[in-house]
Amino acid sequence: MADLNDRKFVGRLIYAVLTERKTVREAISLFPDTKDKNIECAYHALVHYEADEDLRYHDIDYREEQNDYLEFIAQTLSAGKDLPRNIIADYEPYYHGVSKPWQNGIKGFFKEFLRFINI
Repeated sequence: MADLNDRKFVGRLIYAVLTERKTVREAISLFPDTKDKNIECAYHALVHYEADEDLRYHDIDYREEQNDYLEFIAQTLSAGKDLPRNIIADYEPYYHGVSKPWQNGIKGFFKEFLRFINI
């Protein structure tokens, strides 16, 4: 069973990003360590949000659509509910879990490199 408090917390983190009270980097660093697919999906939606910064700047329609999408995720998680299966399915094939903080040194480099190339 999913921890509803974790979902609600993540919902608040997304709202903090949307209202510019937190950066994406700050928000994702606070994500709980969990196997809840809903939280993993929210994590990757935020990573995608940050990756699209340039596109969001130049395309107002895309920016509004992406903001609405994140707001829906935040509302759903804040209510402690499951995200629709199709939203979770959009992220499942490409991402596995929530990234852990970077480990310093050569071990951390190789761990992140191998994860990046998907090995």
